[in-house]
Amino acid sequence: MLRLALLVSIGLAVSVFTPAHAEVSGLIGMQTADEGKGWQSVGKLMLGERGFCTAALIEPQLVLTAAHCLYDKDTGARTPDDQIRFQAGWRNGRAEAYRGVKRSVAHPDYVYAGEDEVARVAYDLALLELDQPILLPQLQPFGTDIRPGTGDAVSVVSYAMDRSEAPSIEKGCAVLSSTVPALILSCDIDFGSSGAPVFSVVGGVARVVSVISAKAEMEGRKVALAVPLEIPLKVLRAELARGETGHGAASGVRILKGGAGSGAKFVTP
Repeated sequence: MLRLALLVSIGLAVSVFTPAHAEVSGLIGMQTADEGKGWQSVGKLMLGERGFCTAALIEPQLVLTAAHCLYDKDTGARTPDDQIRFQAGWRNGRAEAYRGVKRSVAHPDYVYAGEDEVARVAYDLALLELDQPILLPQLQPFGTDIRPGTGDAVSVVSYAMDRSEAPSIEKGCAVLSSTVPALILSCDIDFGSSGAPVFSVVGGVARVVSVISAKAEMEGRKVALAVPLEIPLKVLRAELARGETGHGAASGVRILKGGAGSGAKFVTP
């Protein structure tokens, strides 16, 4: 039986905006345009005055991120769409493109409430419709693909609290398990990395296969939890097409609670 203790849901209210000043193990900062070439469609998702997440362009007018990024961590209220801004390719004080958000939808089975946060990881996905499409040649939307298998190598491009002014990439981290609702990855993540795209790179082509949701601990090792796209993304596209923005109760994940301070346990259904 696989057990994960959730440490913290990441990227909610990152209020410290400091320049990148230290490399995190396994991460490579992309400080220059040449270093970031091909990854400019990953950007910072600014959440009003309270912080940021990471997001990725998957169509000229659609951005993918984590559902919990849309909620205020203190009040549980949804951040109004007109207070969310996508900064594509943000680097050292400027972006390749700036867009507001016309409409956002969180997965209907995602619930931002209660203590069992791990149960919601499998649905922690949101789709944002921008107020205008991004049609710049250097900002090509990423394609999406099915979930990778256990043992596959993936890459993550993200911003985070101590590296908020330029994106960083971690190449070749491993899928430790793909058999539970959420992928378990060895990737190095931190506050602000929520919503970061997880890429499978085949034949030199990067496709988004998952989105970072949270960091956790498995057998004393820090890991990342990520949402596989194939089914949740279809649900979100249908929700967006219907113009619905509601969300209901989570289902399909069994939770075991430990003692005080031990956190929730993630197990197979």
